[in-house]
Amino acid sequence: MTFAEEALLVISNLPDRAAAESLAHALVERRLAACVNILTPCRSVYRWQGAVEQADEVPLLIKTTRARYAELEAALGALHPYEVPEIIALPLAAGLPAYLDWVGAECARDPKIAC
Repeated sequence: MTFAEEALLVISNLPDRAAAESLAHALVERRLAACVNILTPCRSVYRWQGAVEQADEVPLLIKTTRARYAELEAALGALHPYEVPEIIALPLAAGLPAYLDWVGAECARDPKIAC
């Protein structure tokens, strides 16, 4: 399996910038993510408990590996302030090999070896 097949892009949304920054730091510090991009706030429109709602949210783009995904999902579930957080993982079809190598190395349980 190539590093492109091992790498995942995980998307989530947080209620505010402080929560997004706190979560991003926790994921990177635990080596569950190589990098987390905190994007500009956006407006989300969704149905929740039978009503159409809207809220400003801060999107996160989380780069990780398949090998760390289960732990990342568990950490997101535990640290996320929402009752049902958005956690969507997308496989990567391709990418710069050096970047994907870096993602693998940063997410390695043992930082001396790649995932």
